[in-house]
Amino acid sequence: MERIEAELFTDGGNDAVVRLPGRRFPGILVQGDSLHILRSDVAEVAEACERGALDEARDSAGLLLANLDALLARYEAALGEHGIPRPY
Repeated sequence: MERIEAELFTDGGNDAVVRLPGRRFPGILVQGDSLHILRSDVAEVAEACERGALDEARDSAGLLLANLDALLARYEAALGEHGIPRPY
């Protein structure tokens, strides 16, 4: 394990916006439990598609998209607050 200093652009919650040394742009730190939930949400969409349950897949995909949109909005807000352009 290596200890480093990172720049923290938001509070240190489950989806902190941080910039590691040597990186031009910050990223999102996703905790392991949150990553597992995200993976489970994607698996739910895929499984519903495989079963042909398109309404269920659409609903699950909509919730997943809303969660990702919120994460992206947090990231973009942190960049804006610190005068950093978006990397995309």
